[in-house]
Amino acid sequence: MTFVPYADEAASLRLGQLTVENRLDRLSIHGSVDLTRDRAGLALARELRALLDAAVAALEREEALPEKVTTGEHTDTVRNPFG
Repeated sequence: MTFVPYADEAASLRLGQLTVENRLDRLSIHGSVDLTRDRAGLALARELRALLDAAVAALEREEALPEKVTTGEHTDTVRNPFG
């Protein structure tokens, strides 16, 4: 796996219909994945586990994790220019 969690603002990874987007302060995971009870499902489950293990390891290496990262979500109210 060449995807390094929290390493940059551009990398993304596709696992089935699941997309993982890399950021310096978060991983964004979108979509869905079916872990079927067959060899393909096992391979996909292993890829997903490797990704999550890498994310946990990266977080555990941090000496001072903040309690919570601010995601930049805006809650400001703006005037409607059309009404």
